[in-house]
Amino acid sequence: MKRRKFNNLLALGLLAGSLPVAIAACQSDSTSETGADADGGFVPLGTVADLDAQGSLSNENLQGKNLAVIRDPDAPDTLIAVSAVCTHAGCTVAWNGEQSLFACPCHGSNFNPDGTVDSGPARDPLETFEAKVEGDQVLVKV
Repeated sequence: MKRRKFNNLLALGLLAGSLPVAIAACQSDSTSETGADADGGFVPLGTVADLDAQGSLSNENLQGKNLAVIRDPDAPDTLIAVSAVCTHAGCTVAWNGEQSLFACPCHGSNFNPDGTVDSGPARDPLETFEAKVEGDQVLVKV
């Protein structure tokens, strides 16, 4: 293959590879297109019925976040939303309703309902988010 033909193919490949980036840059960044409502950026995570039946709601990719929502054990009318990503090694924590803790299956870290560390090796709390009930929907502000 001659150098000129190789360079032409290389340039064509680079152009084709950058096309998705250019298309994404031209799209609108409106929250209404991402599923967020216009008054505050809350997005639906699930129904109140599912929350009550399961004890928690979770979504591994809600606008790029891995979230879990529970009812506050001390104030059942209040919702608590946290990142479900352990701050120690990045594993997904799960709500343990019997112990009222988020438990990490990888290295045994436990987090209180509000996301603070109960026991390590994790040292940092889980990230928290606003959550509310509107109608029969559980909404989270991501």
